[in-house]
Amino acid sequence: MLKAAGVAAGATALGYAAAPTATAAGYAHPGLLHTRADLARMAAKVKAGAAPYTAGYAKLTANRHAQSGWTANPQATVYRGSGSPQNYTILYNDLHAAYQNGLRFHVSGESRYADTAVAILNAWSAKLTSLAGSADRFLAAGLYGYQAANAAELVRDRPDFELERFQKLLSTVFSPLSESFLVSHNNAVVTNYWPNWDLTAMACVLATGVFCDDSAKVEQAVEYFKSGSGLGAVRNAIPVVHDDGLAEWLEAGRDQGHALLGVGLMGTFCEMAWNQGIDLYGYDDNRFLKGAQYVAKWSLGGDVAYTANTRRKGAIGGWSGKETASDAAAVDPTMTRPIWAMISNHYTKRRGLSAPYLTRIAAKAAPEGGGGDYGPNSGGFDQLGLGTLAFTRDAQSRATTAVPTTPTASASPATDGSNASDASAAPSPTSSPATGPSPAGKTGDLASTGSTDLVAWTATTGLTALAGGLLLLRRRGRTRDAAE
Repeated sequence: MLKAAGVAAGATALGYAAAPTATAAGYAHPGLLHTRADLARMAAKVKAGAAPYTAGYAKLTANRHAQSGWTANPQATVYRGSGSPQNYTILYNDLHAAYQNGLRFHVSGESRYADTAVAILNAWSAKLTSLAGSADRFLAAGLYGYQAANAAELVRDRPDFELERFQKLLSTVFSPLSESFLVSHNNAVVTNYWPNWDLTAMACVLATGVFCDDSAKVEQAVEYFKSGSGLGAVRNAIPVVHDDGLAEWLEAGRDQGHALLGVGLMGTFCEMAWNQGIDLYGYDDNRFLKGAQYVAKWSLGGDVAYTANTRRKGAIGGWSGKETASDAAAVDPTMTRPIWAMISNHYTKRRGLSAPYLTRIAAKAAPEGGGGDYGPNSGGFDQLGLGTLAFTRDAQSRATTAVPTTPTASASPATDGSNASDASAAPSPTSSPATGPSPAGKTGDLASTGSTDLVAWTATTGLTALAGGLLLLRRRGRTRDAAE
């Protein structure tokens, strides 16, 4: 089982709290996006009337999905994509209702919300047998698989929740499609699919592995993050690191909506791993921090560099071609997704690092809502959201006591952790925030995020090299260290 080796000892020596660590007996539960300590913090802060938790909780309670009267509408087969009777909107609405009711139960203590979440999840595990459609079925498996696991994690200890049946649903309906995608990419060349396709699959496999105490799945997902062949692996999704502390997000050359989706998914992946003692937030000298800062600055309207790159696309043994991105796409500073509170709070509050663009964009997006607050299209349901309530944290102190190194699988550590094992090697970005305030944002509908969302590409010079079907991008002004 993967663990953050040596984290606890190093953290104790430096006076920081360590990331939670699961034992060989299983994984910490609850322990996907929210630990037991996280849930207790939310309840205590709301009860005390503390800002901004109260504003975040108000967003939750106002959402129609968070009401105890929600009734599930389970389907035997869920279709997503062209050429099928699409009904996946039913699934994502029900899953967000289950998640929001589960979260509301933990904050309010009112059992009717837990009962509603359990009823929704039990109904789906009793009926759903397959995911079908076009290639978008892989998106359905990834997105709704990780969301289903997180909703179920909130009520897994309820006596009326069908735990084993839900574990079977995740491990036989959702995760196999995601696992297959990471291996064969729907029989396409490995760079055919943009980073968010890999990231949905990675999130599903990791969440399923934790929920089902399946270490093989956890290892597959974590190792893919570090060294996978597709564009969702961290060095492919964030291929160029600049000396100013910002790192290019590959999908910024596509469009803003999908870049925001990818950042949100990678943040979700890192948070779920962190809560099992695996520090991917800090991996490769805080590479994700640098990429998230880049997207935050760009989304706020700031100028960012972009290195021209080309990716191969097409089917193995069939049609093939190339697409080139030569510059970062245009942005709408009012566009947002509920992704920033989680990422900003990890780096600035848990780790005590400077992240000025993340701080600004998180404040601008607050209070973050959840599914149903960002329009009816699928893009408004790609993230579980509600980060102002769920992820706002007090700053960690250097005197914080390290968490226990061997928590049981049935309970999460009693305090939020701060992994100091790489603190000395993780300087904060040196770039300064963009000058001038951004326009006040409005939240509009987010577009669907399927395979039909294409961007026109044009040929250009300055292309980077392609070898063995893998996208190779140079790191400007830097050399790869031996670990790479």
